[in-house]
Amino acid sequence: MTEYFLLDVFTDRAFAGNPLAVFAQAEGLDVATMQAVANELNLSETVFVGQSTGRNRYPIRIFTPTAELPFAGHPVIGTAHLLVELGMAERECSLILEAGVGPLVVEFDRTLASFTTAAPFSILPSPLTRTAAAELLGLDMQQVLSEPVLASCGLPYHLIELASLEVLEKARPSPHAWTDRISPSGHDQIYLYVTGNGAGKERDLRTRMFCTEGGVREDPATGSAAAALAGHLAQQGGRGRWRWQIEQGIEMGRPSRILADAERSEDNLATRIAGEAVIVGRGSLYLPG
Repeated sequence: MTEYFLLDVFTDRAFAGNPLAVFAQAEGLDVATMQAVANELNLSETVFVGQSTGRNRYPIRIFTPTAELPFAGHPVIGTAHLLVELGMAERECSLILEAGVGPLVVEFDRTLASFTTAAPFSILPSPLTRTAAAELLGLDMQQVLSEPVLASCGLPYHLIELASLEVLEKARPSPHAWTDRISPSGHDQIYLYVTGNGAGKERDLRTRMFCTEGGVREDPATGSAAAALAGHLAQQGGRGRWRWQIEQGIEMGRPSRILADAERSEDNLATRIAGEAVIVGRGSLYLPG
């Protein structure tokens, strides 16, 4: 019998944010078992924590119901909060989570856990044009404000800027258009965003993320996408440090809050994601063998 915990991430209350399952003592589980468990629980991601490799240092593996991921934001934030709550990590020290993308350094500040992405920011033109993005989302072309890009801080997303909150709420990806427009790229994740109020280098954003996992589905809070978007916006904004508060999951009834910042120098761009998490349950699985 193996114990796991359920958390809601990027929120300070239960039944909001993005659900996550974490197996805090998963050493000895093989890849096939971890994948089967993630499929059984059928959450967007499930985390398996291995045996500590040093003080405040743990290997983690992240699985969706169908595949292993090298990196995802809400599993990192949720796992960090859980390890501190269980007394497996110290809040006063940096926590290192060894993910597929590389070591992720997590810091704690009151109720927030934050990490700097391990993979460098990268950006390419998306195969989507404004016209194709509008067709994909059931919108008019003028409601897509700029040419989409493919940005990544470890996991690539097609970033699509929309004209207003009303347009964001109206967007509905077509499965048929997805097959034609998104799937051939090999990157089946899109992140829709609308810029909001703010002054200087502090801004508010509203977002929605869609991916394919047994069909096109929506995600209520996506840290890896927020990191990619922060890198993209900072690259447009110039040198300095930029901060955003990102609201996601509103349309799903699971409001989430992601804090993102990016610091751009002459030859470097670093992105950081922060958020809260709450433990909402625990359970046990009877595993074969």
